[in-house]
Amino acid sequence: MAAENVVLLEKQDRIGTITVNRPDKLNALNAQVRVGVAMALEQLRQDDKVRVAIITGAGDKAFIAGADIAEFKGKSGVEGYHYIQTGDVYSAVERFPKPTIAMVNGFCLGGGCEVALACDIRIAGDKAKFGQPEINLGLIPGGGGTQRLPRLIGQGRAMQLIYTGDLVDAATAEKYGLVDEVVPQDELKDRVMALAAKIAEKSPAALQATKESIRAAWQMPLDDGLRFEKAWFGLLFSTEDMSEGVGAFLEKRKPEFRGK
Repeated sequence: MAAENVVLLEKQDRIGTITVNRPDKLNALNAQVRVGVAMALEQLRQDDKVRVAIITGAGDKAFIAGADIAEFKGKSGVEGYHYIQTGDVYSAVERFPKPTIAMVNGFCLGGGCEVALACDIRIAGDKAKFGQPEINLGLIPGGGGTQRLPRLIGQGRAMQLIYTGDLVDAATAEKYGLVDEVVPQDELKDRVMALAAKIAEKSPAALQATKESIRAAWQMPLDDGLRFEKAWFGLLFSTEDMSEGVGAFLEKRKPEFRGK
């Protein structure tokens, strides 16, 4: 199956939705999927009309249930390293300059959990399950799980999840801070689309500045991060969107941000 068939891309009202389309394989991440998601993200990056990206899985059983384990068999250490380096969808998601939402509609395991971790926001249906079970294969997470998970939920809980390979339900994931919100399964799409639509009303430049500034907090000392934030704050004064936002506030009307 070609990459364009295993990954679907839909655009609607400033929102781009990327769907991993291998429901018979629980949307497992094979090489074609990794390439397809990266290609879809690049299309959305280049489209100035799109302001928010949603990532989800086809069907009602899985978001992404991890890597396609059949691709692991017989690989040497060097081949394993190149495998995880090739089509680094996790970094592609994290570096995408626009807001991203993981719409977690089922199993979110291994590489799938790492895709969700790379997104800005994670909204899950109440039937979702989360985990990093690579330990059961004699492996560790290779798509950022050992790095992003402890930053999100703390070292102790991350260690426990990765050491044991245990799965947790959506309510527990929300309690840990792995998920930002849990909704009934049949309300998931409507909730995510409503959130995406609300975000898409905002200034694209301010959204990008927000994302880059918050991400910088992971990588910079506080003083450097504060300087980075102030630089973005000043730069935004030169945008038409900032003038529109201030004008709309003073005139007591809703702003219409045009991305300029």
